Amino acid sequence: MMRSQDRTRAVPFGSRLHDRQLQLLALLDALGGKASNLDYQKLLFLFCQESSAVEQDIPTSAPYEFVPYRYGAFSFTSYADRRRLAERGLLMESETHWVLTEHGKRIVYDYDNGPIREFADRYKRLRGDKLIAETYRRYPYYAVRSAIAERILKGDDLALRQVRSAEPRRNCGSLLTIGYEGRSLEHYLNILVKASVTLLCDVRRNAISRKYGFAKRTLGAACSGIGLRYEHLPTLGIESKQRQNLKTQEDFRALFGVYERELLPKQSHAIRRILAWLRSGESVALMCYEREAVQCHRHCIASELDRILSDQSTELLSSGKHNRVKHL
Repeated sequence: MMRSQDRTRAVPFGSRLHDRQLQLLALLDALGGKASNLDYQKLLFLFCQESSAVEQDIPTSAPYEFVPYRYGAFSFTSYADRRRLAERGLLMESETHWVLTEHGKRIVYDYDNGPIREFADRYKRLRGDKLIAETYRRYPYYAVRSAIAERILKGDDLALRQVRSAEPRRNCGSLLTIGYEGRSLEHYLNILVKASVTLLCDVRRNAISRKYGFAKRTLGAACSGIGLRYEHLPTLGIESKQRQNLKTQEDFRALFGVYERELLPKQSHAIRRILAWLRSGESVALMCYEREAVQCHRHCIASELDRILSDQSTELLSSGKHNRVKHL
C-alpha cells in the first residue's frame, strides 16, 4: 500500500487524485462497488485504524481521520472527497449509498490494492448493526457521541461501560483557547472533545477559511454533529489589514498592545456573553487561526476574562473558583 496521503495520480481530463482518494475508491471497489452510507463509513474507519498500525516497525499514516459522531466514527473529509469524486464522474450521486461508476472502476483497476482486498475479504459478511457494534466494542471512544449506542450494544454491559468510561470528564466553567493552524478538521474536533469543551467561540473577524472545515457554516455543522455548541463573536476579531506585515514576535506584541488598549475595552457586551456562558457551566474554547496563542489576539481576550474571573470568581462560578486558561 502507498504510504503517503499527499501523492497524486493522473486521471483523464487533466484531473489528479490524492492517494487517500484512490484508497477510498479502491476500498469501495473491493467491497463490490456499492455500500450503504453507514456500512461504508464504518468499514473505511476500520480500514484506517488497521492501516495506521505499526507494520514491520514502520508507522503508517491512515488516509482519513475520524470523530465520534451521532452514529459513531465519522470522517468529514471523506465526505468532502466523495463530493469531489462525484463531480469527476468517479462516484455516483446518491443520498444513501456510495456507488462506484464504471469510470471509477477503470481508475483503480491497476491500483496496488492487495491489502485493501485482504481487508474487504475479512469483513465481507459484517454489515449493519453488527458492523457498528464491532466498531463500538473495539474503539469505544468513537461511540461516546452516538445516539444509538444503547440500542446497538443492548445486552452487552461490558461494552456499554467501556463507552461510558471513554467519555471525557466534563470540566464546568473552564476557559481554553485553540488555533487550527496545521490541524485537520477531525484532529481539531477530537482535541475539543477530549478537552471536554462544550462551546467553541469563534473570535475571528471573518469566519472564512481556505482550509477545509473551518469556514463558519461547515465548522458550525461539524460541531453540532459531535454535540458542541458553536458561536461567532466577530466584533472581537482584528481586521486582516491590521495583521499584514507581521514578521517578528515584537510586531505581534505591538499589535496586541493596540488591541488591548483601543479595541477590547469597547467589547464589554461580547465579554459579558462569554462570562455568562462560563457562569452557566459551559467549558468555552476561544478559537482563531494561529497555532501559538502568543501570536493570536485570542490570548488577549483570554487574559481579560481570566482577570475578571479571578476578581469575581465567587460571584460567577458556583464553586467559588475558576480554572486557569489552558491553551490547546
